[in-house]
Amino acid sequence: MLSNRDVVLCRACRARIRWALTSANGKRQPVNADPDPAGNVAVSRGPDGLLYVRSLTRAHPEPRAGEYRMMPHHATCPPPPQRGTGGGRPRTGIRRTPPSWRRP
Repeated sequence: MLSNRDVVLCRACRARIRWALTSANGKRQPVNADPDPAGNVAVSRGPDGLLYVRSLTRAHPEPRAGEYRMMPHHATCPPPPQRGTGGGRPRTGIRRTPPSWRRP
């Protein structure tokens, strides 16, 4: 069973996540904190105590013994709100070039 000792909050959405190292190249990947039957990655704790994640593929579609099926957090984290242009009105016309930018 996974303990709560390595659970942190996502900076963007404040959801509970865990950081795991990818077994392919050792990069950090966030996964949702709780196991998910719809997840497409398998997470296991290595002998060093760290979490490791690998993709579930057609060749290996099921988690092995000691692995948990989980969802990558990037798949569930909502996108940040879009920033507006400021005035809410569309820009029209051509902006004049400052004199310092003009050719001599």
